[in-house]
Amino acid sequence: MTPDRIREEAAKLGPWFHNLTLHGVQTAPEHALGDYPASVWQYFGHALPQDLSGKSVLDIGCNAGFFSIEMKRRGAARVLGVDSDPRYLDQARFAARVLGLDIEYRELSVYDVGALGERFDVVLFMGVLYHLRHPLLALDLLREHVVGDLLVFQSMQRGPREVEPAQEDYPFAAEEQFARPGWPRLHFIEHRYAGDVTNWWIPNRAGAEAMLRNAGFEILQNPDREIYLCRPAALPYGSAAVYPARGVR
Repeated sequence: MTPDRIREEAAKLGPWFHNLTLHGVQTAPEHALGDYPASVWQYFGHALPQDLSGKSVLDIGCNAGFFSIEMKRRGAARVLGVDSDPRYLDQARFAARVLGLDIEYRELSVYDVGALGERFDVVLFMGVLYHLRHPLLALDLLREHVVGDLLVFQSMQRGPREVEPAQEDYPFAAEEQFARPGWPRLHFIEHRYAGDVTNWWIPNRAGAEAMLRNAGFEILQNPDREIYLCRPAALPYGSAAVYPARGVR
C-alpha cells in the first residue's frame, strides 16, 4: 500500500490505542501517552530473548498488536494474539497485513484461554489485569493452561512502592499489618478511573508481586517499574482454589 492508502485505511479503523508505524505512517500520532507503547517497550524489550526462532508466543489482550509484531520480528515461529474487542483485532489484522507478517489473531477472553488447548513458550499479559473483575482467577488460568516457559506481565500500579516480607500466618487479633505501606493491596474502582469504566482492580507493588507468586509464578526479573518476567513454579499451599476446567472432584 502507498502511505496515503495506509493513512486512509488506518483512519477508518480508528481511534487507535497503539501507535504503530506502518511504512512511515503512524496510527496514533497524537496519543495522550506519547509514542505508546514503544515508549514502554524501550525499557524492557532488552530483557526478552532477542532470538525467538522456533518459539511460540501468545499475546493476551493484544490490542492493535504492537507486541505481537515485535515478537514476530524477533523470529517467533508462531504468534497468536487474542483480545475480547473485535475493533482492536481489525486494527491488528490490518497492521500485520500491511507489514507482511504472519500473525494469527482471535477474539477470546482471558477467562477462556483453556480452550486454546496448548502451552506457549512466551505469554505476554500486558495491561490486562486491572481491566478484569476477577484478576487472580485470570492468573490461575494462565498458569494452568497456557504458560509454558516465560510470562511477561505488566499491570498499572498505584499506592506505596514498599514491599515487606509476609509471615506464614497471623493471629486473628492482629490488625496492624493491614495498615502498613508494604502490605499487598488491590484497590477497587467502583465507578471509573481515568474515565475508563473497565478499570476494576489496581494493585500496589506488593499486591502485584504477591498475586504472581500465589498463582504459581517465580519472578525472575523486574526490568521496569510495572513489568515482571516470570516462569511457572510450584503452586503454593492453599492456592488454585478455582479451576473450572478441572470439573467436580
